[in-house]
Amino acid sequence: MMLAKIQIPPFVKKGTIFQIRLLIQHPMETCFRFGLNGTAIPKNVIPKLAGYYAGREIIQAELNTGIAANPLLVFPTRAVESGDIVFEWNDEAGQSGRQVARLVVVD
Repeated sequence: MMLAKIQIPPFVKKGTIFQIRLLIQHPMETCFRFGLNGTAIPKNVIPKLAGYYAGREIIQAELNTGIAANPLLVFPTRAVESGDIVFEWNDEAGQSGRQVARLVVVD
């Protein structure tokens, strides 16, 4: 299980556009670095990531070797209703990650 953190406001007024920040702790190995024994470290990136808000997909990202370790994604969305913000991803080594944050929308 990979560690991740979702940063959102504690509450948002309905209809307001707010920012979501997702930080994933992951090495994002490109296969261009070499280990102590001189062999290339195998490629291991998060190729796809999906984000959902109140059950609807709000973002789909394709990451590749151009992304640094511990990727940070920041994007806006509109507050429609209270609900969970969920991110899910798998890396090339077969590990999966899932992080959930609850958004409270007020009138």
